[in-house]
Amino acid sequence: MSSAVPPPRFDVLGIGNAIVDVLAPVDEAFITRHDMRKGSMTLIDAARAQAIYAAMPPAQETSGGSAANTCAAAAGLGARVAYLGRVAEDQLGAVFRHDIAAAGVHFPTAPLASGAPTARSMILVTPDGQRTMNTYLGACVAFGVAQVDEAAVADAAVTYMEGYLYDEPAAQAAFRHAAAVAHGAGRKVSLTLSDSFCVDRHRAAFLDLVRGHIDILFANESEICALYECNDLADAIARVRGEVALAAITRAGDGSIVVRGAETVEVAAEPTQLVDSTGAGDVYAAGFLAALTAGHDLAACGRLGSIAAAEIISHYGARLRPDFGDMATLLG
Repeated sequence: MSSAVPPPRFDVLGIGNAIVDVLAPVDEAFITRHDMRKGSMTLIDAARAQAIYAAMPPAQETSGGSAANTCAAAAGLGARVAYLGRVAEDQLGAVFRHDIAAAGVHFPTAPLASGAPTARSMILVTPDGQRTMNTYLGACVAFGVAQVDEAAVADAAVTYMEGYLYDEPAAQAAFRHAAAVAHGAGRKVSLTLSDSFCVDRHRAAFLDLVRGHIDILFANESEICALYECNDLADAIARVRGEVALAAITRAGDGSIVVRGAETVEVAAEPTQLVDSTGAGDVYAAGFLAALTAGHDLAACGRLGSIAAAEIISHYGARLRPDFGDMATLLG
């Protein structure tokens, strides 16, 4: 006779690249002049990072990273949250650790004592609100199986993993290990595909992960189509419906589509003024998971995700305003 799964200590545990964001508004010419792919995330080396930073206008520096943004937002909405990610034992690492703890997120990962510095992402925002990210991963690449806090993963209702981290073989092994630990404890595992270029680099590995280890998948329209190499969103949704228990597909101003088995829920986007799209998908996932782990239905999960995403794109940066409100207030 099997014993019941004990109540979790955490609603959400995120695993991802622990990054400090360096964010600045630029014109279209800046993107062209520096040979960047607008709207994408490109991995760069230390020299390229220094060159871009030197060329940028005055910037705002804040703790970031996709899953870290999700975790901070989920905590702000009232969820109980933990995060695993690697920073160095340096000034930016201390900033990141302070910021995520101040957001109410448990962060047990030990810093990297020597080697690469804490990661940073130069985020260039053009007048149309699109963000182009140039990311130096630094200490993030030192995240592997040994950094998977098994006790924390087993004590989280949902472990949420960031596709951006999947570039390193050690991280791929860590994802599979974390998924095994979570499932062994009777918990759920979630993945965000993060970026269509990231999907293109690791399609076979992502498909294997999705099919064998993921319960809840987050993606935008271009990412899910890239995963299944199709041009039609309906085709991609039909494919994913049979491979994961639950999928949430965001469509920017057209809202989102949530599928679970034969069930389909269409969620409208919340009206807002687009200033900076950085973090929109991150906080959509935060709202969705916070509502899901609190027991709300799919329509409410998608609605809270849309409300949070609308707030985040109305200002620079990827963290919710401190006075944004909690789940009960926002869902009425």
